Amino acid sequence: MPSKPDRPCRAVLTDDGPLLVPGPVEVTLADGTVAVSTRFVVAVCMCRRSAIYPWCDTSHRRRATGCPETRTEEGTPS
Repeated sequence: MPSKPDRPCRAVLTDDGPLLVPGPVEVTLADGTVAVSTRFVVAVCMCRRSAIYPWCDTSHRRRATGCPETRTEEGTPS
């Protein structure tokens, strides 16, 4: 792990989208692999549909409208 920053990192969790984190970022995957991004803001995939996981490629947008996992009982998006 890098040294402690002067202030905490602010991550933004978006509705039905990625986790936005100020870069650069190192993500350690479950198998121990370390993925690195040097972008200014990094979009970390939360749905695991991305072809470039752990980074978001907007695959979450291709989810079918009306899919049960994206709707509440009333039929409105969750």
